[in-house]
Amino acid sequence: MKLRSAIYLASAALALAALTLAGALPSGAADTVDPVADAKAFRKFFTDKFPKVKLEDFVNGPYSMNEDLYRQWQDKEQFPPYEFALEMGKEMFSKPFKNGKSYEDCFPNKGIGVRQNYPYFDEKEGKVITLELALNRCREANGEPPFSYVKDEMAALTAYMAFTSRGKPMDIKIPNDPRALEAYENGKEYFYTRRGQLNFSCATCHVQSPGERIRAEILAPALGIVNAMPIYRSEWSGMGTTSRRFTTCNSQIRGVPLSPQDDEYRNVEYYLSYVSNGLPISGPGARP
Repeated sequence: MKLRSAIYLASAALALAALTLAGALPSGAADTVDPVADAKAFRKFFTDKFPKVKLEDFVNGPYSMNEDLYRQWQDKEQFPPYEFALEMGKEMFSKPFKNGKSYEDCFPNKGIGVRQNYPYFDEKEGKVITLELALNRCREANGEPPFSYVKDEMAALTAYMAFTSRGKPMDIKIPNDPRALEAYENGKEYFYTRRGQLNFSCATCHVQSPGERIRAEILAPALGIVNAMPIYRSEWSGMGTTSRRFTTCNSQIRGVPLSPQDDEYRNVEYYLSYVSNGLPISGPGARP
């Protein structure tokens, strides 16, 4: 990261802290856990900040922040770079395991049109279950080795499942279980906590600075950011999952990434997905 960008974002981080203390950001009440109020405040913050952006367009990330980029994205969608992964995922999803079963046997509605319900809180296990984790558990339960959580086969499978849910509103539930509320709150805390040598939080870039540039990249708003996962990134020259996005974000702020599917990453995905409830699934997506 260039020095100018680092100085700018460090300033943004300080401004973020000041705004949070002043109650101007969508962090909700500091001493209570109220996901409904959080989600309402989260949405209001972004719609007030960007009144010209249609609510459903926030799922298009940086393209919703810039008219020129939006036009480029519409052209790109004619021949989307994620198309090869989508076809690969469709083929993989329908291919039986060695025992004759398939992914269809592991998911509600045979895995079609269910992306909007992930992640969910498993009351039996007491933890958040993401789609990536559920896919690997399905494989292992049927005698197959797990895939890498960050790209390749996992990105292809989640791309296909997301595609079958396109347009469906995100629908994440928080059951009446104090452990679910704790997972949500832990995810929220992770999102707003600064870390790494640059001392940034997720919110520094995606709440305080969406629409601004880091080098050639325009920062995406946090509202609806997970609805587009998995994504093809030109920076990666390939597909990446939600796990990949979280780990690379930590690396970019010169922090130490957690293991993919670490509890903290699962919790922050739970938080981000819940506050994006009602916005359409748009994955798989493409980003600069």
